[in-house]
Amino acid sequence: MQDIKELNLKTLEDKLLSWGSPKYHARGIFNWIYQKGVYEFSQMSNLPISLRGLLAKEYLILSLHLADTQKSSDGTTKFLFELADKNLVEAVNIPMVKRASTGKTANRLHSTTGCISSQAGCKFGCSFCASGQKGFKRNLSAGEILDEVLYLKNNTSIGNLTHIVFMGTGEPLDNYDHLLKAIRIINSPDAFNVGARRITISTCGIIPGIKKLAQEDLQVELSISLHAAVDKLRNQLMPVNNKYPLATLIKCCQEYITKTNRQITFEYILIKGVNADAVAAGNLVKLLKDLRLAKVNLIPANCVAESKIFPPDDAQIDYFKQYLIKSGLNVTLRRERGQDIDAACGQLRLKYEKI
Repeated sequence: MQDIKELNLKTLEDKLLSWGSPKYHARGIFNWIYQKGVYEFSQMSNLPISLRGLLAKEYLILSLHLADTQKSSDGTTKFLFELADKNLVEAVNIPMVKRASTGKTANRLHSTTGCISSQAGCKFGCSFCASGQKGFKRNLSAGEILDEVLYLKNNTSIGNLTHIVFMGTGEPLDNYDHLLKAIRIINSPDAFNVGARRITISTCGIIPGIKKLAQEDLQVELSISLHAAVDKLRNQLMPVNNKYPLATLIKCCQEYITKTNRQITFEYILIKGVNADAVAAGNLVKLLKDLRLAKVNLIPANCVAESKIFPPDDAQIDYFKQYLIKSGLNVTLRRERGQDIDAACGQLRLKYEKI
């Protein structure tokens, strides 16, 4: 059976017309699936019974099933999914709560960010990441990516699913066509209706993918996993740097900014004893100081016992942050969520596969 989420609205309209059914039912089907979170055609009560039967005979809505789940004390929930071919992928719901003042009152705003995987396993073997420790299995289809989003939307603990980040297992730009197909449905007003600026693609630095993304008429956010500012160290941490070294990557980022006039966020995981001292901070300033519309997002490492990864202490983290700020960089500090569960990318999948 075919996954109906592989069809965009126009393709579904054409399919319905070929069955002699009015094409306006396509918007109704999209509404049932993406807005109401219905997994069974039989529950789509405003569709003709005959159409529901045809849909159920030819299509399915959800192909994954939940293999395991973990919930952190901070509300972060990680889901481990088994796909139809028994491959495993992870996705995470991260609740966000902030205060917004309106006049004399302050309201608490609730939303949820969904962290989505784009591949089963990963080819790129970053030393600090558990995702690739079992190697690369395959790309996810657009429908499988949307399966994750659909499940997360239907299982938020706080607020609605308002933001999507492709920072889970796999390299999104290595699965470019399926990724963009899924993003266009996530962004569509007829489907999930998540604004493009609330969708983030995180890449280890796949230059051909960045160049292609610059040509898309889509204002998504781009994030570069950097983690070192000199080639020697980045080669060790991220083998992809041997193919796309820093000078070439930064040139590509400048071209992207010039073409799109959009900011790039550089993710920098602070790892104790590896890339978190004053020398590393100075190298990062040298690398990015002339790059217009660049932001650095510092992330203290989540402990990965398999890779012997640990975060620096708070004093060292604060020193690193202040060094960058005083040097003129735009800097944010993001604390890792779900530190009391297997929240780092690939950890729960790795644990499950060892059982």
